[in-house]
Amino acid sequence: MTAARSLRPVRVAGTAVLAVTLTLAGCTKSEDSGGTSTPSSGGEQVAQQDSSGPTCDLKQYGGDKLDLKDAIVGFSQSEKEANPFRIAETQSIKDEAQKVGVKQLLTTNANSQLNKQISDIQDMINQGAQALIVAPLNSDGLEPALAAARAKNIPVLTVDRKVNSQACKDYVAFLGSNFVEQGKRAADEMAKALNNKGKVAILLGSSGNNVTTDRTKGFVDELKAKAPDVEIVAQQTGEFTREKGQSVMEQIIQAQPDITGVYAENDEMGLGALVALKSAGKTPGTDVQVVSIDGTRNAVQKVVDGEMAAVVESNPRFGPLAFDTLKKFLGGDAVPQNVVITDKLYGKDNASTEVSNAY
Repeated sequence: MTAARSLRPVRVAGTAVLAVTLTLAGCTKSEDSGGTSTPSSGGEQVAQQDSSGPTCDLKQYGGDKLDLKDAIVGFSQSEKEANPFRIAETQSIKDEAQKVGVKQLLTTNANSQLNKQISDIQDMINQGAQALIVAPLNSDGLEPALAAARAKNIPVLTVDRKVNSQACKDYVAFLGSNFVEQGKRAADEMAKALNNKGKVAILLGSSGNNVTTDRTKGFVDELKAKAPDVEIVAQQTGEFTREKGQSVMEQIIQAQPDITGVYAENDEMGLGALVALKSAGKTPGTDVQVVSIDGTRNAVQKVVDGEMAAVVESNPRFGPLAFDTLKKFLGGDAVPQNVVITDKLYGKDNASTEVSNAY
């Protein structure tokens, strides 16, 4: 079974390359409305400064120096751009490619099909891609695509999800959040909202990727250590979608009508859960406390409205950081194999002032 392939070349005019550091800002539009980010907002990705980790350079990986203005770069998006995270992520890549004057940007979307993502990447390589930025669908399964890139010494950066392969061998580096830490922060907010006691349901993300595994581990371990009287009574996958989050929440409410908390591993599932809770006659923020992860404008507004207790950010604006990392690597400099960004927290104390800056 083969999926239809779609390559969308985007030609960008050369512009002056601005000096950038690992503390970088992106400006994108959210699903509902646009907004310019500020240094204190979710619009800025800040890389944690850790010089002790392993690095990768051209000598180790192989390949030749290359100026981005002479480069064809491919971006492989994993999922349909139907939620704010994917919309903001893709737009950030496109915006930064234009800003730094990349010769040509190729973009593809796998629409949540692993085989299509593999063929998308292989097609971009055949079209002459000299560097690749990949948002993996799953942590496993992309080996054929990575091998095709590796055979030609094409540097690959993975963003927002890790692959279970070896950095600086199968790919250059991973750029993204500390997902275990995100889960821990969500657990701390849940414990605080529940006064350290209650019954919580977890809406799990899609299976097969480290984001779901790590966000679950961080949350479960932190609750066990810090709030043992908060009981996890249900864990079901909502596949990171609003519709599935709502339907799964409806099932959980029937099985566990006395739940007092919901941890959604992304905002879309959290927003779906709110609909289900209200339909069941429950008042989010009063009867049931909801904590989610992402930092979309819709979810942060729910914190302002009192329907959500907190939202842990997972910043999708990878364009500046990805292209800065590529520029350094292709210029011969060593780059960290694991670039971890810092994420903020939207709570009752700052949500009203930050909502306009969420994506």
